[in-house]
Amino acid sequence: MEKGRIAIPSAMPGGLEAGIGQHFGHCDIYTLVDVENGAVANVATLANVPHQQGGCMAPVNHLAGNGVNLLIAGGMGMRPLMGFQQVGIEVYTCGEVGSVGEAVDALLAGRLRRFTPEQTCGGGR
Repeated sequence: MEKGRIAIPSAMPGGLEAGIGQHFGHCDIYTLVDVENGAVANVATLANVPHQQGGCMAPVNHLAGNGVNLLIAGGMGMRPLMGFQQVGIEVYTCGEVGSVGEAVDALLAGRLRRFTPEQTCGGGR
């Protein structure tokens, strides 16, 4: 990724040192990482919106509305994965990394894989 905004579901208080929230729709906060010229240019946080059962598009639209074009996640259901595809946000799986910063480094080094429908869960787990 040369340029763009990455969102990573995070444990409080967010930031590069934070742990990764394993289910994107139920995290408290997202860490937003702006990338320019293939390197981290800025780091900020964004509070999540309330997540109701079946309301999976609320966080998708929230991230799209905040300029996100790539998400790194541990888990999600099929509906939000399709929603991210509809709004043009690429989704990558975080794999076995331990922190937000490690996930961003792995993505920029080309070590993360795209999230596939086979990796989706039933939601909420």
